[in-house]
Amino acid sequence: MTLLEIDLKKLEHNYHSLRKILNPKSKMIGVIKANAYGAVSESIAEKLVELGTEALAVAYVKEGIKLRQFGIKVPLLVFYPQIENFRDIILHNLEPVLYSKRSWEMFKKAVKEEKKSAYPIHIKYNTGLNRIGFQTDEVVWVLEQMKKSYFKVKSVFTHLGQTETPKPNKETENQILLFEQIMQKHNQALKQKPEYHLLNTSGVFNYPNYHLDWVRIGIGFYGFANHPEWNDALKPISQLKTRITQIHEIKSGETVGYNCGWKAFKNTRIAVLPLGHADGFSRQYGHGKGWVLINGQKAHVVGNVCMDMVMVDIGDIPCNEESEVVVIGDGIRADELAENAGTISYELLASLGNRIPRILIN
Repeated sequence: MTLLEIDLKKLEHNYHSLRKILNPKSKMIGVIKANAYGAVSESIAEKLVELGTEALAVAYVKEGIKLRQFGIKVPLLVFYPQIENFRDIILHNLEPVLYSKRSWEMFKKAVKEEKKSAYPIHIKYNTGLNRIGFQTDEVVWVLEQMKKSYFKVKSVFTHLGQTETPKPNKETENQILLFEQIMQKHNQALKQKPEYHLLNTSGVFNYPNYHLDWVRIGIGFYGFANHPEWNDALKPISQLKTRITQIHEIKSGETVGYNCGWKAFKNTRIAVLPLGHADGFSRQYGHGKGWVLINGQKAHVVGNVCMDMVMVDIGDIPCNEESEVVVIGDGIRADELAENAGTISYELLASLGNRIPRILIN
C-alpha cells in the first residue's frame, strides 16, 4: 500500500525554528495552498493556528472555502482571487489580494452589492517578478482609491523573484528598493499606514533586515528552505512509502517497460512498485533520474515511469515482495530527488495525487 505520512511534530519543530530567526515584532502568514503543498490542508491549518500562526493564505477561493467550512477562523488571504469568485470571498469572510485596477473595481462592486463596508483586503505590487500585481507607476491611483473606497487595507506587499540566490543580488536589491519607495509613498499619503511584507521562507533566512510586519512562510513549514545551511534548521514533515508488488528476474539484454525503455547490461532483479505519474511520481524520474530506498539502499528507476507503476533495479538488495520502500522521506529528501530530475521540491510535493492516503502522525 502506498501512503504519505505527515508528522505534525516535525511541523511544530519547523514552526519554532522559524520563529527563532524571525524578528520578534514580525507576524507569520502560513501558506497552505495546493493542499498544504501536497499534505492535508485542514490538519496543517489547524496545527499552525494552534501553534500561534497569526494568518493563513491560499492560492484560490475554493481552497479558502474548504478551510472555513472546516472551522478555521483566523484571517485567510486569497493570493490569486478570480473575479467570478468575488461574491464567495465575501460570503466566507476571506481576504482577497487585489492586484489590478480591474480587480479593484470589480471587488468594490461586489462589496457594494453585498452591502459591506471596510471590507479587509491586501494590495500586491509587481516590482519585477512580472506575475500579478499593480505596476509601480499605479501607486498614485491606488492611494486615491484607498481614500474613498469601501475597503480596509490590511497589508501592502510584493513578491521577490530569487530570495535564495546568494547576496549581493542586483535584481533582488532593485525589487526591495522599489518596494521601499512604495512603502514611503503609502506612509506619506495615509493617516494610518498599512502593514507591509515582501519575504517568503528563503527571504526570512537571507534578508533578516526586511522581515517587516509580516512574512509569508510556505515551503519552510514543510521542511525546506532552498539552501543546504538553512535546511539544517528544518525537518521534512512528509514521508512517502509503498511496498513492492512483484519482483522479476531479468537476464542481460532483456528490456523493461514501455518502448523497451531500459535494457539490462547484466542479470539483475527488478521490483515493481504501485506508484506512477498519476500519483505525482512523474515521468521525469525515469531512466535513473529517480530512486527509492529499500532496506536503506538506493534502487534507481529503470525505463519509463508508467501511469500506475514504476520499476526499479534492486540488484542484490535484500528484499521480497511486500518489502517496504521509501520514496520520499527518511534518507531521500524531496529537494534532492527533484533536483536530480530537473525540477523542485514544490512540484514534487504538490503533485502527489489524491489517491495516495494521507496518514497523520501526532
